[in-house]
Amino acid sequence: MITDQFGNIAKTIDHTLLKAEITKEEIKKLCEEARAYEFASVCVNPFWVAYASEQLEGTKVKVCTVIGFPLGATTTAVKAFETKDAIENGATEVDMVINIGALKAGDDETVLKDIQAVTASARGKALTKVIIETSLLTDEEKERACRLSVEAGADYVKTSTGFSTGGATEEDVRLMRKTVGPDIGVKASGGVRSQEDALSMIKAGATRIGASSGVQIVQGLKGKSDY
Repeated sequence: MITDQFGNIAKTIDHTLLKAEITKEEIKKLCEEARAYEFASVCVNPFWVAYASEQLEGTKVKVCTVIGFPLGATTTAVKAFETKDAIENGATEVDMVINIGALKAGDDETVLKDIQAVTASARGKALTKVIIETSLLTDEEKERACRLSVEAGADYVKTSTGFSTGGATEEDVRLMRKTVGPDIGVKASGGVRSQEDALSMIKAGATRIGASSGVQIVQGLKGKSDY
């Protein structure tokens, strides 16, 4: 296990597989790796939550899933239902995508209610992480999205889906940490493929790392493309 000045890096990693073509065997391997390296969680699509939960029963590894993923353009009611369904299937962390179009249009009320519907559905049962998709936002929009996430009661803000035009940057993580303060988690996700990448994000203020290259990161190697 890799230990450094930032603590045990493995315990910050959400070991992730979100591609459409992922098979049951690949999810099983993901869970086996998560157990072996004691990652914070596995992050899988909703279809795989029940199976991952079964595979990780009796371990400290959490099961994380995604809501309104990857576009954030489903309705608020659907996001709330998806959250409840995921929790019933065993998810203890949910990463939701905001309504990006509403944010960019200045419709903060819609964005706030969208996040609140998910946090309300998850409260007391699962942590909520809010994906703001930084690559599509201006700095002002990033700050606004972070403030709305805090107001809605989210546990984390998260940089990216890994499926848009870019991933996490140190600058965005620093901005997000500055905006939310010390009491809300910041998850850096998208393009984090090496131990150097992960440590730079942690130094910038991240408390979670979303990556499909978790094993390579803790081994000090460089992984392939994220997700």
